[in-house]
Amino acid sequence: MRTTPPRPVDVTAVVPQLAPLARTATRLHPRPGSPTPYDSSVGGALLWPADEPWPRCEGPHEWDKVNEILSPEDVRQRRRIRAAAENRPGGDPPATGYTPEVPAFEERIKAGRPWPEGPIAMLPVAQLYVRDVPLLRPPGRAEADLLQVLWCPFDHPAQPETALFWRSAATVTDILDTPPEPPAIQFAGYLPEPCLLAPEQITEYPNIMELSKELQHQLEDWRRWQAAGTALDSSATPRAKAFYHGFYTDRLSVAPGWKVGGWTRWGLTDPVPRLCPSCGTEMDPLLTIASAEWNSHNPYWIPDEDQAGSTSSTTDPAPWNPTMLDLARGYDLQLHVCPASPDHPHIELIQ
Repeated sequence: MRTTPPRPVDVTAVVPQLAPLARTATRLHPRPGSPTPYDSSVGGALLWPADEPWPRCEGPHEWDKVNEILSPEDVRQRRRIRAAAENRPGGDPPATGYTPEVPAFEERIKAGRPWPEGPIAMLPVAQLYVRDVPLLRPPGRAEADLLQVLWCPFDHPAQPETALFWRSAATVTDILDTPPEPPAIQFAGYLPEPCLLAPEQITEYPNIMELSKELQHQLEDWRRWQAAGTALDSSATPRAKAFYHGFYTDRLSVAPGWKVGGWTRWGLTDPVPRLCPSCGTEMDPLLTIASAEWNSHNPYWIPDEDQAGSTSSTTDPAPWNPTMLDLARGYDLQLHVCPASPDHPHIELIQ
């Protein structure tokens, strides 16, 4: 179980016009584990039919001639080595706890691998059962109770390219035991560590940049906060508009980390239209694939159960990044889908 702390303020008491904009989001709270095909998971085994071809990416896949060419197993072994070193007596800093096998492993990595050619087997990213995340029901597919997300672990052009599959779990009776893996991945941060999930529903409000100017001005009005009985930092003077913007953005609007639904995150860019390429309908946030569950600049959403170890840097994976993903240098990949039809293509957004 993971429990998001209560918000310090009921923002609808400050700005009642925000009430109709409230949306339910499901924080997934991934934590390292050994998921089976029957679990909702990140980076775990999929309930994939044995007679259905495994998805592959046609490319192109280009090497930057700078980063190491690593196979998924190379990445896993390097993670195991680091974790073992950190848990071994005298293993702090980690290099002091390495065993004699480590130099041989690193020499093999330095020797390099051939750059893969042709179609690349995609990697499992997430598997979500509707029983765990009721928000997932796709329009027009009442029988679909399972969403599977895979990606190509190469940049296309600046992030992995994703593929979505909706299916009925009851129709999968013969499961693919050993899915193919790509011979190489572009970055270690594109291989998710297997995680089980602890879904939790919360309420979100839009990013402040998506609000009308009128609502933004109301959030800047310190008298509204006072009238609502809100006790804010004494340094928040009536003229400190940035304080009220930051308070709303960091603590009251959009949660960090992996989630389904809710509102879109912004920050890398200003908001841009997310329109369906097929019909022009405004698209809905489906899944946020996060590089971190929280960071030191925004600790206000850390689950109660993780508060004690939230700043620990001696475990691998770190508590704030259990999936060990790193997308676009720490940003998130958000998938949006068309509410009119699950057959329309989804779009990807890095923020």
